[in-house]
Amino acid sequence: MLLADDDGFEQAATAWNLTVRQPVAAVAEAADADDVAALVRYARRAGMTVTAQPSGHGASGDVEGLILLRTGLLNEVEVRAEERVVRVGAGVKWGQVLAAAGPLGLTGLSGSAPGVSVTGCTLGGGVGWFSRKYGFASDSVRAIDIVDADGEPDRVTAESDPELFWALRGGGGDFAVVTALELELYPAPVLYGGRVIWPEHRTREVYDAFLEITAEAPRELSVWINRLQPPGAPPMVTLDLAYLGEAAQGEDLLARIDKIGGAISDSRGVVPVAGLGGITAEPTDPAPSIARAELLTGLDADAVELLLAKPVEPLINVQIRHLGGALAEPGGGAGASGAVAEPYLLGLLGLGLPHMSPDRQPASGCRMDLEPPLAVSPVAEAESGGVGDAVEPLREQSALVG
Repeated sequence: MLLADDDGFEQAATAWNLTVRQPVAAVAEAADADDVAALVRYARRAGMTVTAQPSGHGASGDVEGLILLRTGLLNEVEVRAEERVVRVGAGVKWGQVLAAAGPLGLTGLSGSAPGVSVTGCTLGGGVGWFSRKYGFASDSVRAIDIVDADGEPDRVTAESDPELFWALRGGGGDFAVVTALELELYPAPVLYGGRVIWPEHRTREVYDAFLEITAEAPRELSVWINRLQPPGAPPMVTLDLAYLGEAAQGEDLLARIDKIGGAISDSRGVVPVAGLGGITAEPTDPAPSIARAELLTGLDADAVELLLAKPVEPLINVQIRHLGGALAEPGGGAGASGAVAEPYLLGLLGLGLPHMSPDRQPASGCRMDLEPPLAVSPVAEAESGGVGDAVEPLREQSALVG
């Protein structure tokens, strides 16, 4: 346990997103689930709140006076190939799961960044490369080990506690401290994908290809378009691609890309499961950033002009992910993430640097001036089946767990 005047406290309290400040009262690092239970019991006696965080990719900063529980040491990975299940501790990152499952011809429903924790991603829903085929990462959860607000360990399944099991899978981490997850794995004998990069003046051509490919894309294919403005580099446009299938089929599905000339680079090819994070090559070291996401109900002519014509700056990335497929049609055992009817996800990313002037760095959220506004649905509300109202009683029962 580290307090504010202890050596190492500031570093221990720092989130992966360096823009976010975390004014916590103390930082505790748990070695196992027993440590977690002991901490929660202590917090209950002291009238304090515990918030768990493996790394802080999704940190909000709303933690003043709380005890920050680091779960990075809960890092066991156990693949049960015959069951197509993986058991992971709360500190495990997606890259570890893919490295263990890939040689067995299996994959989990990871996002684009291998350094993100499985637990943090999954509790919030989790949209990744194979979500169009299999849905949210949260819907692949089969069991959850927790410590409740009384400091009691428990194992939550669809049979043992249906309401809590539903809420934990996509409703966030407010209901208990999760110490381990068991998730379903999926066959992935061959993957095809990569990133193709063009200079900015090819943006309209690339966008047209994006629309044509996604209009007929099978659920096994995910395509994301990015307008990038890296610091100190010229603007560019990219397509990020992942296909759950043979290379020859992937090449046929993506042949439209070959009609666009002038590519700066093209990494398309067979991708090992453990190499999925290399497609977008997102930063793995802590960095300052400000991000915002919105679901788009469509991409009409006005939206296209707004997204393609305006400069990317002061942002560094404007991304559109093609959704649909299983995301729009959750099965009967789906969790709190519900269904997403919207076909596209818009992501905006900027640098959160303290030296940036107010007119270059948004004070709240991440903005791109879009007038008239796009047809958007807030991510937290879209087709969620009233998650906010449904989970509130559970939140009240778990008031000591943030």
